[in-house]
Amino acid sequence: MTATPTRVGLVIVSHSGRIAEGVRELAGQMAPSITILDAGGDAEGGLGTDFARVSDALTGADAGAGVLVLADLGSAIMTAESAIEFLDAERRARAHVSPAPLVEGAVAAAVAAEQGGDLAAVIAAALTAGDGSPADAVGSADALAAEEHRPDVAALGYARSVVVTNPEGLHARPAAEFAKLAATFPVAVTVNGRDGKSLLQIMSLGLMPGAEAEIASPDPDGRVAVDALADLIESGFGDRGSAAPGK
Repeated sequence: MTATPTRVGLVIVSHSGRIAEGVRELAGQMAPSITILDAGGDAEGGLGTDFARVSDALTGADAGAGVLVLADLGSAIMTAESAIEFLDAERRARAHVSPAPLVEGAVAAAVAAEQGGDLAAVIAAALTAGDGSPADAVGSADALAAEEHRPDVAALGYARSVVVTNPEGLHARPAAEFAKLAATFPVAVTVNGRDGKSLLQIMSLGLMPGAEAEIASPDPDGRVAVDALADLIESGFGDRGSAAPGK
């Protein structure tokens, strides 16, 4: 019997317990199989950080594949780094504190971990959530240029256009579902010219109900992937009341 592979865990450290809990909840919606623990606030539940709480979270989130810490302010980072120093050598070697933005970094890291990425891949995913990074394409000159020079559908291996039907559009949860499904296929796929396997690039499109999404693959064998992803969008991702405006 083959053992189930372990996944990278996440720890959210914030000076506010509510913020840490909220980020954990948001990231957890996109990565249900990942252990994400929050360590926010001081020992009395006020603002601050607590060494013991962070230490417990580091141990609890590490199932063997490592743990990535996302923190909000400098002293939270210092607390996390100090807690890591007190871990045993084996755990210490696979624990990392990321300088990535707390919310965006946690979301990107969670999706990468859910997709089976190792610690290095999860660290890299969190870093791409920062301003000016390749995956953070919102409003960048490169993104605008890419949008203007999208390949013609006829030049692609296979493409299919569908209408976004779920009530809130391709917000965080459905975008994560889309990226996770896309990652299961060995071919490249795009959504309106953006990388269909990148959560942040999908979200940057801001596709709302009734918007058209063009799913495409330059690979001759991409039809199965494109159809599966198009069907996912048309299904409304299971959101209740899914219906495009005017439909």
